[in-house]
Amino acid sequence: MHNRYREEEKELEEEKKKNGEVEAEDVETKEAETSEEDIEALKEEIKKYKEQYLRVLADSENFKKRIDEERIRERKYGSQRVLEKIIPSIDIFDKAVNMKTDDEKLKNFLIGFEMINNNLKQVLEEEGVKKIKAVGEKFDPKYHHAVETEWNSDVEEDVILSEMQTGYMYKDRVLRPSLVKVNKKVEEKKEKKENK
Repeated sequence: MHNRYREEEKELEEEKKKNGEVEAEDVETKEAETSEEDIEALKEEIKKYKEQYLRVLADSENFKKRIDEERIRERKYGSQRVLEKIIPSIDIFDKAVNMKTDDEKLKNFLIGFEMINNNLKQVLEEEGVKKIKAVGEKFDPKYHHAVETEWNSDVEEDVILSEMQTGYMYKDRVLRPSLVKVNKKVEEKKEKKENK
């Protein structure tokens, strides 16, 4: 009896081993299939992360370039606000210097003002400020602001006849547009409406 149980146990163990081996083979096959699927999934994931990395890298490079351009622009046009505030004072100096007088003391003061005015204009010019040409030029809305129109048949249409206020450029920007009177022919439609 004792042997019979032992034999049965051995048979059971052998069956378990066989079943275990079969299970192990199934597991290995499944693992092989799963690992190939995992490898493909991992490749896709790597590809996705690589694309994200390249996108973030490009965004950071673009951000750096944008910041550098802003910094350059700030340096280039850094004194624009100050210059905008100085321009009206230059206009006042111009009017004072061009004033006609017979008084000798006042003429001496005007000579001093003229020297200061010329010095200020020189500094502004060195900084990149220059007057916008107006009288005799073709009207350009980028640089001129039309305040009045008048018709003069001796002058070409859309040519500036006179300047009320001087305009200034700061490097390649308009600091202040010129206020001008433009040669413009009166339209016939307006004349007809006025006649009615």
